[in-house]
Amino acid sequence: MVFVPANVSVVIPAYNSERTLRACLSAVFAQSHPPHEVIVVDDASTDRTQRIAREFPAVVLLPNPVNRGPAAARNQGIRASRGEVVFFVDADCAPAPDALANALRVLAETPDVDCVHGIYLTEPLFDDGPVEAYRLLHAHYWRIRNTGRVRTAIFALCAVRRTVFDDVGGFDENLRASEDVELSDRMADRHGIWLSAEVTCRHDDDSRLWPMLRKQFGRSQLLVPVAVRERGPAGLRANRSSGVLAAALAVGTLPAGLLAPALFALPAAALLGFAVADPGLARFVLRRRGPAFLAFFLATHLLVQLAIIAGAAVGGVRFLTDRDFGPSRPAAARGDT
Repeated sequence: MVFVPANVSVVIPAYNSERTLRACLSAVFAQSHPPHEVIVVDDASTDRTQRIAREFPAVVLLPNPVNRGPAAARNQGIRASRGEVVFFVDADCAPAPDALANALRVLAETPDVDCVHGIYLTEPLFDDGPVEAYRLLHAHYWRIRNTGRVRTAIFALCAVRRTVFDDVGGFDENLRASEDVELSDRMADRHGIWLSAEVTCRHDDDSRLWPMLRKQFGRSQLLVPVAVRERGPAGLRANRSSGVLAAALAVGTLPAGLLAPALFALPAAALLGFAVADPGLARFVLRRRGPAFLAFFLATHLLVQLAIIAGAAVGGVRFLTDRDFGPSRPAAARGDT
């Protein structure tokens, strides 16, 4: 008989989550494997987040007086929890009824796996238009492509044995982004990580182009310092390196066309390379939404890659000039016991 943990603590970090929290909590309480406790850590919201959390009598609400970011909120939830397994759910996610049960089954059947995370469905929590559709299609595809044993956990929908935190510590509270990548790097050599296609949720993703690009620019600034600290092989990558390189070349070679019109062939070739860099992704989008949306998808994807490149460049400079920028602790060395 396989062992299924009796006590599971759900930890939901929330900040200004009035739009989605009710749907999130309703889905959590509808799990086929009922959690032992549900903890909402409100990170100094200025909307009705706390009021909505209090609509659910079984919720343990932990309000913060100041906003400290998702890493600190998750750590606070871990400290307050009592379960043998901590199931993290972001406040803008509504897990499928069997999400927790499926995660626990992987933990039970695979003893060397201590962390199971899941994927976003292509159907949104609330349908907000084409930009959100782009985000969800891309997020679903790259996760589905990488299911199985991985070195990176995405904690938006993630079950972790408590012993992991006893061993490697919690999230780095100095990070406002990439905190899951940094923690994964400390985990991966001693605690197996599994990405499961059977642990799913509907997600309310970014729906406006400029705010999405601004968020990608900000988050990608931590790519360089976090990558420098990585001790093991590279973890999950949402974008193919060839596509990122082609996007950079398309912009980098554009000024050449101002010197000689014939040189506009260089950025044109780079754009073509970008379009065909991930044929599997293109086929996936084409099957789901058709050729017109594929054109929109590729154009939006190009802008996202450029935002990531720009953010990584700025982050690299900041990392070289600001000793406090980036992770506050060294990653766990490979092979440590």
